[in-house]
Amino acid sequence: MSTFKNTDGKSVLLKMVKGIQDNKAYLGVVDGLIGDGDHGMNMNKGFTVFETRFADKEIGFTEGLDELGMILLNEIGGSMGPIYGTILMDMAEAGEDLEDVGLEDFAKMLEAGLEGLCGIVDARVGDKTLVDTLSPSVDALKDGINSGISFKDALENMKAAADKGRDSTKDMVAKFGRSSRLGERSRGVLDAGATSCCIILNSMADGIIELLS
Repeated sequence: MSTFKNTDGKSVLLKMVKGIQDNKAYLGVVDGLIGDGDHGMNMNKGFTVFETRFADKEIGFTEGLDELGMILLNEIGGSMGPIYGTILMDMAEAGEDLEDVGLEDFAKMLEAGLEGLCGIVDARVGDKTLVDTLSPSVDALKDGINSGISFKDALENMKAAADKGRDSTKDMVAKFGRSSRLGERSRGVLDAGATSCCIILNSMADGIIELLS
């Protein structure tokens, strides 16, 4: 199958929720090395609120992305709430009219999320932020379209690109956020946002692959 139905996407959203919940402590540890250590707690709070609020409700993929984005934007606080809220809500807007979601559709949605993010932050690839995870993931999907591979294979490539992007932040010096005050001392540690973004993208991809199989 080369597409999945937008209305069937709740399972993808719940996979994303579980990904964050399972990694709450790990994200806290990563963030605590050069930040204030609350990234895992805040992300877990927002994703769990979504799970609780929509546990017994029918909700599709793009509608759910929008609802999750609004929760993160309005209810978790900190700098990452508006960042993830923007990404997810812009993804949702780009795909809101879709009945079926294919590779090109999903690539456009993720690119819309990246463009939305770059509209509110100055960070770019190489600045030790979640852009280092998200941008190569978008590129991987575009490459998949150009090479004519399946949606599933493109998602696997996206996961690999997300992992590589996350890992690349370890050797970077932070230029934004609290960790930027550390200068060279921020080198040698993963960026927490890049790490949570990788978890979300991997979980999202795994959930979609289950719908495609």
